[in-house]
Amino acid sequence: MHEDPRPSTGRSESPEERADRKWAELLQEVRVTQTGVQILFAFLLTVAFTPRFAELGATEKVIYIVTVLLGAAATGALIAPVSLHRFVTGRRLKPETVVWASGFTLAGLVLLLFTVASALLLILRVVASDSVALWLVAAVLLWFALCWFVPAVLLRRRSRKDRLTVRNRSR
Repeated sequence: MHEDPRPSTGRSESPEERADRKWAELLQEVRVTQTGVQILFAFLLTVAFTPRFAELGATEKVIYIVTVLLGAAATGALIAPVSLHRFVTGRRLKPETVVWASGFTLAGLVLLLFTVASALLLILRVVASDSVALWLVAAVLLWFALCWFVPAVLLRRRSRKDRLTVRNRSR
């Protein structure tokens, strides 16, 4: 008897049902992140029109430009799953759409991470010394990585180890 090469999800669902479930879960995740990135991006866009913006030095203006571009890129990546779905809906491409949308969402999260870090750097350089600003931004980046990425990496590693153990036992 041959073992099914597809990993078990612990659910009795067809590939199409699995894709539908994953798509629904992904949309919920994107809704949360889109709201945050859009609010941050909208705030960033208004900064250039404040009276104090003219007082910023050249370095702060470069940081601002980079921050706005990162925010725009994060917004684009986090909206991409919706656009992708709209263009391919009805063509029986849901599993592939989920894979692409997941990639865009992960890219959007990474871009959001750098947008927040860049925005913090800009703000903290204005209110604190450069060295304090850099240390605080590094600490926040570390915190985000610990919250956003490390648990996922650990869980994936454990899952891979568990699958290998099960596969080795069945031989």
